[in-house]
Amino acid sequence: MRDERRPAPVDEERTARFEAIYAATFGHILGYALRRCDCPEDAADVVAETFAITWRRIDAVPAGDQARLWLYGVARNVLANHRRGMARRQGLSVALAAEVAHLYEPSAEDRAEDGTITQIFNDLPDGDRELLSLVAWEGLDHGEIAKVLGCSRNAVRIRLHRARKRLARDLATAGVSAASLAMSGRSQ
Repeated sequence: MRDERRPAPVDEERTARFEAIYAATFGHILGYALRRCDCPEDAADVVAETFAITWRRIDAVPAGDQARLWLYGVARNVLANHRRGMARRQGLSVALAAEVAHLYEPSAEDRAEDGTITQIFNDLPDGDRELLSLVAWEGLDHGEIAKVLGCSRNAVRIRLHRARKRLARDLATAGVSAASLAMSGRSQ
């Protein structure tokens, strides 16, 4: 009785046929995809999927030079699917951006304040920005930050306290209230 978790043994004849087809047609299929895709990464995806289908359907691949023509047909279909997927993703991205923009349309005053906050944050020393980012954006606690930075929890606590004080001081100097910043939800 065969173990169901193990795949069936690969037929050496089928493997040899696939390898021969791959060696003979790879350059042609790659060129086909590169000439039709926007970037080499997309072309690589098309080629990979084309040969994955070829492997699964090796018994359907015609013999001789007809194999190359068959692969062009497969690559054409894969490319069409790839383009439909890209169009679908772009449509979803546009719809999501419109929905998010509709949820929060900042006033001119808010946009100006956001620019000020961004500038203040960018002007902080690198260490302060990294600490504040690890807390606010990555959601790490003092122990986790200590592991990331390779220091003690106490050192993180002290450095974070100082970074927050510098940020609050710079915000106050610019006329931005740290409390209103936290309450508005824009600090994320």
